[in-house]
Amino acid sequence: MRLGINLGYWGAGMDADNLAVAQEADRLGYAVCWAAEAYGSDAPTVLSWVAAQTERIDIGSAILQIPARTPAMTAMTAATLDSLSGGRFRLGLGVSGPQVSEGWYGVKFDKPLARTREYVDIVRKAMTRERLSYEGEHWTLPLPGGPGKPLKLTVHPQREHIPLYIAAIGPKNLQQTGEIADGALLIFPSADHLEETAVSHLRAGREKAGKTMEGFDVCPTLPLAVGEDVGALADMFRPYTALYVGGMGSRKQNFYNQLARRMGYEKEAAEIQDKYLSGDKDGAAEAIPQQLIDQTTLLGSVERIAERMQAYAAAGVTTLTLAPAGFTLADRVASLRAGTEALERAGLA
Repeated sequence: MRLGINLGYWGAGMDADNLAVAQEADRLGYAVCWAAEAYGSDAPTVLSWVAAQTERIDIGSAILQIPARTPAMTAMTAATLDSLSGGRFRLGLGVSGPQVSEGWYGVKFDKPLARTREYVDIVRKAMTRERLSYEGEHWTLPLPGGPGKPLKLTVHPQREHIPLYIAAIGPKNLQQTGEIADGALLIFPSADHLEETAVSHLRAGREKAGKTMEGFDVCPTLPLAVGEDVGALADMFRPYTALYVGGMGSRKQNFYNQLARRMGYEKEAAEIQDKYLSGDKDGAAEAIPQQLIDQTTLLGSVERIAERMQAYAAAGVTTLTLAPAGFTLADRVASLRAGTEALERAGLA
């Protein structure tokens, strides 16, 4: 199992340290550095900045939002970043959510599975440097009846095949991801529930495509905090968990809330959402069971984290992406080093 790091959103208050964290991860042999985007910083700019000042670590978008760009633009960005980084780019895609898609980008959040499938088809076709033509429900290239003609990408990516990941949570999206992608980006993963909530659906998609899980990258992101008091460490992540389970999306369409319910927290997920959406964010955070936080993070001593890493590897994880917590750069660097030590103690390095 390999390790990755997720820098999160640029502009979240740790920007001065993020580059140093990425460089330390590069030095320690981490496999990939991911950057996110929502409606603030964009991922490609951050990734180009990191790539220019690191040597070995891959750079990955977690995620480029599908409603933000046409598929041809995404192919251009992927090819450019792969070329500039010397073949170190990983393309992570996702549909985002209805609030961001419709509120920020003005793109209707409908038929997300069909849109994702067409988007991936076009991106892959464009990056082969064939002349691009496509007839689908959501995109038609060139537009009929006009001056447009099939064009081909003029930039040469460093590699013939750039790894393509999809951020997936729901069973249908996970199955499609297994079918059409090279890897899956997962969030709030519990090793105890990973088979039924994610891997079984990914495997079904791989089988549909006539493939096995061999070579497919199962890549969850977990916050990491090192220390002896697991309860106090868990409390650090209450606002984070409350935001996603309680407030990310609408009452009817919150993918993270639905995931918590599938993990057995039906009553608790409803309470967290009710409190969060009513404005009681503190109450929502207090309502989160410590067990839910502990199952979806890496907390405790290096030995405890090593045991958890073994559980994730046994559950099918191939790249474990860490989001190291800490109030200072020294804290985050120490967490990175603890992650490496834990991997070695787990016998997974």
